[in-house]
Amino acid sequence: MEKYALITGGTKGIGKAVASCLGKAGFHLILTYSADEQAAEKIAGEFTEAYGISVKVVRADISDRSSIGIIDHVLEECRVRLDAVVLNAGLTCREPFEEMQIEAWGKVFFANVHFPVFLLQRIVNRMNPGSAVVFTGSLMGIHPHSVSLSYGVTKSAVHALVKNLVKFLAPYRIRVNAVAPGFVDTEWQKTKPAAIRQSIEGKIASGRFCDPAELAEVYEMLIKNSYLNGEIVVVDGGYSYK
Repeated sequence: MEKYALITGGTKGIGKAVASCLGKAGFHLILTYSADEQAAEKIAGEFTEAYGISVKVVRADISDRSSIGIIDHVLEECRVRLDAVVLNAGLTCREPFEEMQIEAWGKVFFANVHFPVFLLQRIVNRMNPGSAVVFTGSLMGIHPHSVSLSYGVTKSAVHALVKNLVKFLAPYRIRVNAVAPGFVDTEWQKTKPAAIRQSIEGKIASGRFCDPAELAEVYEMLIKNSYLNGEIVVVDGGYSYK
């Protein structure tokens, strides 16, 4: 039987690694992206060629509520029933505490908390019994974030959301879990100055940033393991062991 996975923010960083992992496992993919259509189409072509699966990319801005309808319409148009939903796309705001604006604060909350809740509400009836939802949480939802207050608080909310959603999704026979990554070697992290990277690595027992491909394996495990439910799986290499 063919299986389908929806991944928000699935063409870059962690989302792209998860998409590659699931594509390799035979899932057909629906991947959302925010802006770079050419890059998204290129990724779709690469995955189709490499794994022999169908890949559809959808432009959907998680800070815009109309994107919920856009995603739902694509699923209806393609007559797709989902076996996995990975709610990976997120937003941050790095304004200093003293300069934070309520509009920017609200935008991060909408993107990281409100959007996935109401997307799930819209598409839950398009998910097969036995399917799985996986959120991307964050180590910064556990350890206080030193730069972005809104990001840390919203990721804490995501972790709480997972625990609470268990009861609401159980009648549909849908499991929900989250991965809370530490420092992952995405393109964005690779732009950090060497001194900052070395400082971070010095706090990690494994002594390095996580490779996106090894992180993606945890998402796949949460999707495939039929007993894991309501869990926040921290993948940080032993952060702050010193």
